[in-house]
Amino acid sequence: MAPPPGRGRDLTSGPILKTLVLFSAPTLASNILQSLNGSINSIWVGRLLDEGALAATANANVVMFLVFAAAFGFGMAATVKIGQAFGARDVLAARRTFGSAVGFCVLLSLVVGSLGWIFAPQLLTAMGAPGETYGFALTYLRVIFVAMPASMITVMLGMGLRGGGDAATPLKFMILSSVLDVGLNPLLIGGFGPVPAMGIAGAALATAIASFIAMIGIVTYVYAKDLPLRLRGPELKWLWPRRDELGYILTKGLPMGAQMLVISAAGIVVIGLVNREGLLVSAAYGAALQLWTYLQMPAMAISAAVSAMAAQAIGAGLDQRLGRISRSGVLLNLGVTGALCALILLFDRPALELFLGSGSPSVDEARHIQFLASWSYLLFGITVVLFGTMRAGGVVWAPLIILAIAMYPVRLGFYYAFYPRLGADALWLAFPVSSAAAVAMAVYAYRRPGWRRQSSAVPCEECEEKTHADGDTAGRMAPSL
Repeated sequence: MAPPPGRGRDLTSGPILKTLVLFSAPTLASNILQSLNGSINSIWVGRLLDEGALAATANANVVMFLVFAAAFGFGMAATVKIGQAFGARDVLAARRTFGSAVGFCVLLSLVVGSLGWIFAPQLLTAMGAPGETYGFALTYLRVIFVAMPASMITVMLGMGLRGGGDAATPLKFMILSSVLDVGLNPLLIGGFGPVPAMGIAGAALATAIASFIAMIGIVTYVYAKDLPLRLRGPELKWLWPRRDELGYILTKGLPMGAQMLVISAAGIVVIGLVNREGLLVSAAYGAALQLWTYLQMPAMAISAAVSAMAAQAIGAGLDQRLGRISRSGVLLNLGVTGALCALILLFDRPALELFLGSGSPSVDEARHIQFLASWSYLLFGITVVLFGTMRAGGVVWAPLIILAIAMYPVRLGFYYAFYPRLGADALWLAFPVSSAAAVAMAVYAYRRPGWRRQSSAVPCEECEEKTHADGDTAGRMAPSL
């Protein structure tokens, strides 16, 4: 069967490592842009308003992270199935999945956005938002909820395109969104000429405007370039979620989203433990965490690329590529993350002084934390790359269970067992210990043949209305690391 028309990268042929590098680079750039965008916006809010406004955005962002964790899970589920369909050269099946995913995302975002607007006060009260920040947070959160449909649709469109091998288009509109958001923030917060000063509402409105323009832009681009996933004529009915497609997106997407929640909740627990050590250690950990945010990005981007490549290989029945995709992903992660880790450790003082100031006593403590814990992200990268291959086969519960075990009984168990002897160092060493446990469990789960029998093959569609049951193509896969 002929390759899909239009733009996108065929991930089922060519040198695996080169393809992986070229495909993961735009995703990595998008992740970096997103983080930089958030950091710069926080600077604008903190400088142009005050600490109360900055704290308000932090409270609101906690709520939004929970919502987008679910959206990420559903998007990854759709990405996997779209990738499988592209691997099988079945463009109609990819469009059906894409239509159901986008339609479900629209419905979900409208419901959540409406409920969020109505119950924002109760959400902030339940979170214990400080009284002095409550008014700021309420205004900010409600405007962000209005922008939620545009934000979630843009995310879903981008993830679907990546499943089809196109990582460049989502990057273009992430750049557009980030430039608009960063540029509009000071204008709308402080006002300029005929534009009135809106304060914290201006910060949220800047994000909302950027989100809607990016959504309109990416939809227009998809149709203007006639990209493979565009829906026309009778295909538009696929925007109403089909039962079989929606079942896959929900059953696979919820555990994927839960993985993000497990990681986030573990981070909150660690912050609570760090705060017990006093202000100096808390400040040091906060600075180290800023650097770690960027340190984990290559692994996340490579894992997403591995998922798309492995999904297309499964759809194409190319079982011999899966092991090589995993190995290439692991090697690329070790190279990129290892280089970043080395740079951070070599130039840790000037990097940390950006956040703490040159005269801060927390700098030396932050350097100590970096030395003990930074290299754990090498191990973290191996784990998420293996999860990426397994996720491509529709396996989502094993990664969730592994993360939960590593983040809680292993990490916290080590901390409480060794804290009497090591003090705060027990917490920093718990990071590599839990990462090593996660790698061991991930390798064990990856090498077991059972998960392959659970993998979902691409449906073979004989006509627009007929849906066949999944086959056992993935069950015949036998990748080895």
